[in-house]
Amino acid sequence: MNLLSSSTISTLAAVLALAVILVACQGDSDTPQTSNLLCPPHPTVAEPPEVPYNGTPDSLAKHEVPEWFDDAKFGIMIHWGLYSVPAWAETTLDPEIWVTPLMLILFGQEWYKRNPYAEWYANTIKINGSEAQAYHLNRYGSDSVYDDFQALFEERSAPWVPGQWADLFRQAGARYVVLVTKHHDGFALWPSNVEHPFRSGWFSRRDFVGELSAAVRSRCMRMGLYYSGGIDWTFEPKAIQNLPDFLTSLPGGPEYAAYVDAHWRELIERYRPAVLWNDINYPNAAEPLELFAHYYNTVPDGGINDRWALIPGLIHHDYITPEYRSLSQISVEKFETVRGMGRSFGYNRNEGAGEYLSAEELIHQFVDVVSKNGNLLLNVGPMADGTIPKEQVERLQVIGQWLKTNGEAFFGSRPWVRAEGTTSGGTPVRFTQRIENGTVYATVLGPLSDGAVTIENFPEKPSHVGLLGFSAPLTWFTENE
Repeated sequence: MNLLSSSTISTLAAVLALAVILVACQGDSDTPQTSNLLCPPHPTVAEPPEVPYNGTPDSLAKHEVPEWFDDAKFGIMIHWGLYSVPAWAETTLDPEIWVTPLMLILFGQEWYKRNPYAEWYANTIKINGSEAQAYHLNRYGSDSVYDDFQALFEERSAPWVPGQWADLFRQAGARYVVLVTKHHDGFALWPSNVEHPFRSGWFSRRDFVGELSAAVRSRCMRMGLYYSGGIDWTFEPKAIQNLPDFLTSLPGGPEYAAYVDAHWRELIERYRPAVLWNDINYPNAAEPLELFAHYYNTVPDGGINDRWALIPGLIHHDYITPEYRSLSQISVEKFETVRGMGRSFGYNRNEGAGEYLSAEELIHQFVDVVSKNGNLLLNVGPMADGTIPKEQVERLQVIGQWLKTNGEAFFGSRPWVRAEGTTSGGTPVRFTQRIENGTVYATVLGPLSDGAVTIENFPEKPSHVGLLGFSAPLTWFTENE
């Protein structure tokens, strides 16, 4: 299919060179307009299911991927905690290359010693000879321990205004937010009533979870919660230096099982999260299936991720969560790609613009993920005082501006008969569709050469072709009719 355009469109294409959207309407309906984002029902008044779920695989299997989640496409994850005080990690290793089972099996020792994830700081500084350990000793001294960061974090986070975050995320076009409520250091970002058996007061006095949940929902986005169920260094403090260490670092005693189960139930009761986003593993003694049933009966349109077993996906889940990667083709199972803008999730003071993907690259990844039945969960790593680094803010703002024009090709869309294509010049193309009216969207991942593009092997003759954000008619035709 050829599209020929005027010089005016050529100028517009240069402005939208990140990814130009072409609309191929195969039905007779007009091109759909971007719909307003409606506020979801308040989670405390959700109607319970007609038939309550129970903690059996057959019962839980009846729960479908929430429609809102399938429509949402773009979410924001937030890593913010005590590790945001030192905010330090090496930047050499690229998670896109390293976060695979084979790489971690073969070269895990190097990964843990040079971990690019700043939120792993408490572990990395335990490894003798690591750059992180050297930094910690030089910056904080030999008498300093990770626990000291609690007072510093609580002091520095005092100016934080949750509405500023929520405004930025809404401006970026996000439909949902996932906050890390407890990472591997075990520190909880809410004033929990669950007593820690070994460490009294290992939680925030300020209710960061509750305040952000209220701000996010007031701006018509969903609020999900992350929790590290598999690793907690306050229960198992050994340094993880290789894969065997990792496998033996997962606390599995009855005290830990009771603790994490009580934590999750407290989070569900207090905050009614739209998503339960567990990480790495979950103790079997905590009976995760019973927890799932309780959650679905409390939040029927909630979603559960796949990281509740050491091998993701072995027990019930609503969607899978590949890290720092998309999939090679359309996935039958709903997925959510989770990644940082750079090489860390938590804020890393060593990362600058050179370590971040550009806004263009992030948009291209978003387009690729959605075309294959996924969502993009893009991470934000604020500084300890709640300031989101300007490099991250700038990228979110560009994504939001782009989505204002092009969002209708993605929000509420579904995969087409194929995800990938090319132009005659070899530029990648990604396809999505709107089931309700037969509209197919082709996203060209690059500029239009001279304001024109030829999409190879488009199987049907469209009834109409348009360019999102451009109201004038296009000159177009199909070849080999």
